[in-house]
Amino acid sequence: MELWEKPQRSRLILGFPGFGMIGTITTEFLMEHLETRQIGRILLKGLPSTLAIHNGEVLDPIGVYYNEKYNIVIIRGIAAFPKMEWDIVEEINKIIDELDPYEAIDIEGVSSQNQNDDVKIYYYSNVDEKKQKFNNIGLKELKDGIILGVTSIILLKVKRDLSVLFAETHSELPDSKSAAKVIEVLDKYLGLEIDYKPLLEQAKIFEQKLKNILQKSTLAQKEADKKTMSYVG
Repeated sequence: MELWEKPQRSRLILGFPGFGMIGTITTEFLMEHLETRQIGRILLKGLPSTLAIHNGEVLDPIGVYYNEKYNIVIIRGIAAFPKMEWDIVEEINKIIDELDPYEAIDIEGVSSQNQNDDVKIYYYSNVDEKKQKFNNIGLKELKDGIILGVTSIILLKVKRDLSVLFAETHSELPDSKSAAKVIEVLDKYLGLEIDYKPLLEQAKIFEQKLKNILQKSTLAQKEADKKTMSYVG
């Protein structure tokens, strides 16, 4: 874990590529809309040995970004991290110890059989005051569900005021529609003054960007695997 700046008592927003890539798309949009700057990163030896370059810039697999206006720190992951979840959350807790945020919000997707066009957002929170606030903006508490990936370890190991927003999604591929709904909810919850009327179209742009990054990353990993096999063979 590396931090170049250490803003204190911020609101921490976490987004990792779970089901539907909801967390990654949402945090990507926030980073663009809120004019963030990178203030750190999480690097672990076990992370996949692939790297994305976009618009001439190297994208860290797990970057830490800061928006000064709203005092928000965003931790965004752009690739899958199989078997690294515990180590990643250990590093997240180190960042929490350094920055002492007063609230953490994780973004996640959940599989849904709902065939309606209306995307539902559910919440989990370990703070009664936050539960009431989510109820007031029309969300329902997630009562039952199976949580996978980094979010499952965040729920187990992050010992702070923690809330998780779960967006329904039908797809394992990037789901811009569900991510757009999360942005709408965050705008109401945080008062970010986001014009989310054109949000869906912008979310689709981020969706395509992520698809391109993931495709290139997958191809690069396959090439690396081929080279490894040729050395062994």
